[in-house]
Amino acid sequence: MEFLLEIMTEELPSSHVRSALAQLQERFRQELQEARIGLHGLRTLGTCRRLVVLADLDAGQPDEEEVVTGPPRQVAVQPDGSFSQAALGFARSQGVPADRLEVIRTARGEYLGFKRLKKGRPAEEVIAGIFPAIISSLSFPKNMRWGEKSYRFSRPIKNLLCLFNGRVVPLELAGLKAGNRTRGHFIHSPVEFEVGSFEDYKRLLLENFVVVEPEERKQSIKRQFEQKLAGMKAGVYPDEALLERLLWNVECPLVIMGSFPESYLELPLEVLSTAMREGQKLFSVISGGKQLPLFLGIADAPADPRNHIASGNERVLKARLEDARFFWKNDLKMSLAERVGQLQNVVFQEKLGSYGDKVNRLQKLVTYLADRLEMKKEKKDLVEAARLCKADLLTEMVREFPELQGKMGGLYARQQGWSETVSRAIYEHYLPEGLEDPVPATAAGAILSLADKLDTVVGVFGVGVSISGSSDPFGLRRQALAICKIILEKKFQLSLYRLLDKAIALLGDRLAVPSDRLKASLLEFIESRLRFIFEKQGYRYDLVNAALGPGIEFPVRTEARLKALNELKESQNFEQFILMVKRVKNIVKEPSRTRLNSALLKEKEERELYSALKIIKKNVEEMLARNDFASAQKMVFRLQPPLNNFFEKVLVMAEDRKVRNNRLALLSQLLELSGQLADYSQVVVEGENR
Repeated sequence: MEFLLEIMTEELPSSHVRSALAQLQERFRQELQEARIGLHGLRTLGTCRRLVVLADLDAGQPDEEEVVTGPPRQVAVQPDGSFSQAALGFARSQGVPADRLEVIRTARGEYLGFKRLKKGRPAEEVIAGIFPAIISSLSFPKNMRWGEKSYRFSRPIKNLLCLFNGRVVPLELAGLKAGNRTRGHFIHSPVEFEVGSFEDYKRLLLENFVVVEPEERKQSIKRQFEQKLAGMKAGVYPDEALLERLLWNVECPLVIMGSFPESYLELPLEVLSTAMREGQKLFSVISGGKQLPLFLGIADAPADPRNHIASGNERVLKARLEDARFFWKNDLKMSLAERVGQLQNVVFQEKLGSYGDKVNRLQKLVTYLADRLEMKKEKKDLVEAARLCKADLLTEMVREFPELQGKMGGLYARQQGWSETVSRAIYEHYLPEGLEDPVPATAAGAILSLADKLDTVVGVFGVGVSISGSSDPFGLRRQALAICKIILEKKFQLSLYRLLDKAIALLGDRLAVPSDRLKASLLEFIESRLRFIFEKQGYRYDLVNAALGPGIEFPVRTEARLKALNELKESQNFEQFILMVKRVKNIVKEPSRTRLNSALLKEKEERELYSALKIIKKNVEEMLARNDFASAQKMVFRLQPPLNNFFEKVLVMAEDRKVRNNRLALLSQLLELSGQLADYSQVVVEGENR
């Protein structure tokens, strides 16, 4: 049966709408499950002024058998088997005949009682009971009170609509009683009307200029984009984040187009698009990667017949672009090199010093990275890029548009005659800012970004700043994620251990945490980010654990281990080999201290295992040297037949201590070899007891 809820409010911020809908879906599902109401479909949708829940529910709770217990058996049943007065009194109080009483065993002992069918409650009754609490539990960054009410919500609640199978659910919240009425667009059609179903609700809202389905609003916007640009060989400058944000800010999306004087096209595309987006939530129009003197915007209106909305945006945008042009020309009057000295006056972090101190460390870090990656030709440019990369923080453009930091440095460097390597590295060095963002396209940009993020993570951890829950003021999770992403995607063969040692050494006595403890914490933190990346890519958790087992010193090798495990997991020998290695690990509790003596290998099967191990080990080491983990694992799988014969014919725990220790040493060597490939004990085999 159809359930429909609408919470109508004053205009909500888009982030509040998305958060509230997600919370409503999760909590409604959970409450229905606990209340035993069958749920066959659940959606949340809405706009900036209405939060909507649509569900398909059972009519009510199923009937269930209820056990009612009374007095203990020893009190209720007499020695001759008849019921005592206590038992008869219990039956009368419950309105049941005495012959329905029976002995019921519980965890507390035996009691006299009976079973009865408990009638399930109707869904309307359950909903009326749970929804006020669900709505009140919604959390927002900031709440409001309105009028003389003490109720708090993101924005004042104006109306409640709540229907189940077409009937009004008697729901009450914040002094409002739910009904079957709602209103159309708050400006263009604020009329009130009745609805009896979601089909009615959606149709009548549409007739009154409200598109309640988010996906329909998005498709409408995209269609209007195409219509506005038809025949122009132009497109919208990609900005999915802005589109998602505006999607929840309107009920009746109308795309408007405006223009600005062509003289402003002397400004870079990055500046133009940012000025449009941040100031007025406008989209740039581009053709062939270049800005056209046009913009697109999204209004909350059915039409703009007199072009008032577009012309209003044109007036405001012209003023903003004039400011941006002033910043651009004024900033270029002073070179980035001249600004570098002023970075000593800009604090990076109280205990870590200024941005001047940071760029000094970055120059040394990129030198170290260039040497390790054999980038001798680019080293000089990399050092210059590191020296200049934070200078744009002192420009007027970045003060006005902080999101352009890095990009403006790169653009100014190019204008001031620096090489493409320098300007591009500066431009890219804040990338990636999230898991979905691309890493820097150039190797120089990737190295500078890696150095910058590494210095921040090591420094902030090193002065004792901790992150917990949602508290991560320096974005350390994001920065560590970016470090892993850059190393993996650029295939940088770098030792994390040495890299951390270098970063720790450069920070020196600024750090409050002992270096060994700091390094251990950092490795654990970076490992958690690697795990996050791999699991997001769809790898099985146990294979991820197995790949991480040998350590994360070289993340590229860790990824290669994981890919090899994933590739081989369906092979015929995989599970059998895993079980065999686990058996070895159970026997060899800890690495053997005894040195293997081949002369003590008396049995044919142990000599064959030793011989196979020597040959396979040599081949595996050659394969690992070129990061060919898939071939290395296939090679190690060849140990299975001789190992199987060894276990069938040879007693490992022999009475002779020397023989026993020698056999344990042989198995230890096998574990040591397999341990270079993965921690196979972490792999879950179907049917295995864990």
